[in-house]
Amino acid sequence: MLISPKRSALPSRAEVDIRREFVFKHSQRKYHGIPLIAANMDTVGTFEMASALAPFGLSVALHKHYGMDELVRFFGALKLKSSAFYSMGITKSDHEKFERVAQRAGGAIEYVCIDVANGYTEGFVKFVEKFRRDYPKITVMAGNVVTGEMTEELILCGVDIVKVGIGPGSVCTTRSMTGVGYPQLSAVIECADAAHGLGGRICADGGCTTPGDLAKAFGGGADFVMLGGMLAGHAECAGDVVEKGGKPYKRFYGMSSRTAMDAVLLIRSASLTV
Repeated sequence: MLISPKRSALPSRAEVDIRREFVFKHSQRKYHGIPLIAANMDTVGTFEMASALAPFGLSVALHKHYGMDELVRFFGALKLKSSAFYSMGITKSDHEKFERVAQRAGGAIEYVCIDVANGYTEGFVKFVEKFRRDYPKITVMAGNVVTGEMTEELILCGVDIVKVGIGPGSVCTTRSMTGVGYPQLSAVIECADAAHGLGGRICADGGCTTPGDLAKAFGGGADFVMLGGMLAGHAECAGDVVEKGGKPYKRFYGMSSRTAMDAVLLIRSASLTV
């Protein structure tokens, strides 16, 4: 897919400014920045990435595996609140951990990403509803979904930014393992139309491997774009360095992969031991 060119008054591509200003539907929080978000993969969504991107007005969705003390210190010292999303799942332990961190951080957390691989479950929707009731002033990004009707349901349940994409990521195995997904550009177009009709926003999550893919996502109606693989090789990322063809590469993987699941089990085991 290519975008058909049109005449422009800009003298150069260097003059393009993609900074945006939003007022979110539910939190009523004002946002001003470049709407690109580093993905909450455990090799990409790091504190170091947040520190590197914040001066440029970009954001990071932190991965879920940081400890409570680390998160309290990070958010307590965070100057630009929109530069980092606290990421969480929908289990009881996820909710309890957030409550403790939020209480200890003294209200420093203003942006939260509620993240599951497939947002088409009753439990996910109920969790989002309860979270919105408990935290009316927090800007909530939640997903992932790929259809207009589910986008509308999440916005009506209290989501400010619906995360769109099931399976398009470069290392995502959801489509091949489950047979579930949807072409990403089609999902962005349909979900953006549904969200904007209700005053909500969407974040296109996955499928971008070149700068032109970001242009297509924004052209399809995305308000934010989330990047994983395009940022995964930088020094601010976690992950082992491996050699391929004599060249060093950062190792990264999808968050539903066996490697990610093994990492979660290792972290849980370590916390129980402590």
